Formats: sequence, C-alpha cells, structure tokens
Amino acid sequence: MARKSIIARERKRERLVAKYADLRKQLKEEGNWDELDKLPRNSNKIRLHNRCKLSGRPKGYMRMFGISRVAFRKMALEGKIPGIRKASW
Repeated sequence: MARKSIIARERKRERLVAKYADLRKQLKEEGNWDELDKLPRNSNKIRLHNRCKLSGRPKGYMRMFGISRVAFRKMALEGKIPGIRKASW
C-alpha cells in the first residue's frame, strides 16, 4: 500500500485539475500565456499519475478498471468483477 501522504497528494492534484480545467482551456484558446503561467502547476492535467483506487499502487495500473493488477487478480478470483473469470484451456 502506498503512503497516505502520496495518495492524498494525488487526490489534491485531481481536485485542482477539475477546478481549473475550464479556465485553462479558455486561456489557451485566447493565447493568454502570461495568465496561464500564474495558475498552480498542479492544475495541469499532465501532472496526474494513474494510481490504484484501492491501494494507491502506481505501477501495474489497469485503465479499464481503475485498479492495479494485484487488486484486479484478487477481486477477479473472489468473483467481485462481473464478466471476469480465470482462463482455463
């Protein structure tokens, strides 16, 4: 499990991105780069990092489910993800 501070930092970035998304888009269309520079750095979408919603794990992230491969395998084996079952051939 990732440290709580890192998970909290990522959530804070997500909130900032959502808050400034419209303003950033407007400033980019106008070409007002000076005002764009004054916005917080963490309000830029590129600074977000995909993390598992359950454990905060940064690696092995599966976009389709929003969780890491470890959490995915555990939930799939427990039958908690509809339509997913272990392959056997």
